[in-house]
Amino acid sequence: MRTFCQGGGEIWAIGRPLFACMFLTRKPDSLYLGKLAVNEGRRGQGICRLLVNHAESRAAELGLPALELETRVELTENHRVFSRLGFTMVGTGSHEGYDRPTDFLLRKKINLSADS
Repeated sequence: MRTFCQGGGEIWAIGRPLFACMFLTRKPDSLYLGKLAVNEGRRGQGICRLLVNHAESRAAELGLPALELETRVELTENHRVFSRLGFTMVGTGSHEGYDRPTDFLLRKKINLSADS
């Protein structure tokens, strides 16, 4: 896994050619996990779990108590995957011009104890 840091964020990438990546951005009380993507031909191999586990480690290293991410309402498979990885829905959001939720905010608590 390679990392690229810019403007306070981190981009983690796997593969040459690239087949998986995620963006991590520090927020006051969480590490925001954005743009997590795995090439369709590589899905179902535990790569998403590997990236989320790495994001958890980074959050713990930074002393942040949670991971957060957003997913679009219609991406129901993403909801199932992130639920299996320990995320819970904590809010909704709407894109400008919509009168209904268009995305879900998901959060996963991180164990920061020294003995874990």
